[in-house]
Amino acid sequence: MSYKEILSTVAIVLTFVGFFPYIRAILNGLTKPHVFSWVIWGTTTFVVFFAQLEGKGGVGAWPIGVSGGITIFVAFLAYVKRGDIAITKIDWLFFFSAISTLPLWYFTSNPLWAVVILTIVDILGFGPTVKKAYCFPNSESLLFYFIFVVRNLVVIMALEHYSVTTVFFPGAISMSCMLLIAMVVYRRRAISN
Repeated sequence: MSYKEILSTVAIVLTFVGFFPYIRAILNGLTKPHVFSWVIWGTTTFVVFFAQLEGKGGVGAWPIGVSGGITIFVAFLAYVKRGDIAITKIDWLFFFSAISTLPLWYFTSNPLWAVVILTIVDILGFGPTVKKAYCFPNSESLLFYFIFVVRNLVVIMALEHYSVTTVFFPGAISMSCMLLIAMVVYRRRAISN
């Protein structure tokens, strides 16, 4: 097993380690994910996975593919468990803004532009979750997002070819998770005071 395959395996294990307690918390009603965010994230993650493969990301892209499958499952659970049924006009705006840009990746015929567009879409997917977590900071798991910061850094190290096409998505998502963590910590402290 090569060094890159070991890193990819570690990233896949971190994906499961992150998702298992998160899914358990959803099933127990402790975590209430926003369905729109998870539909957006699942869709974009799968497409980025294919773009990374085309961009020669190799084994480093595998954790993104695994994550895409599990993310779709979380979106399903969010819908079934009605984690966040208060869908507002701003949620619809984030959702339609994100989904409307998805066809653009097809027309670019270039994995770089596909990844850039889809990363923007994925970050827009944070909108409903940020809004919800700002109002209800205890409704999200900080450990989950922290594990995904680490996982995405390992994904970057596992890539077989470094380019904007292969690094941009995991780097941007890692940064977005860090910003979400910082906001939730701030809000939890503000509310407790």
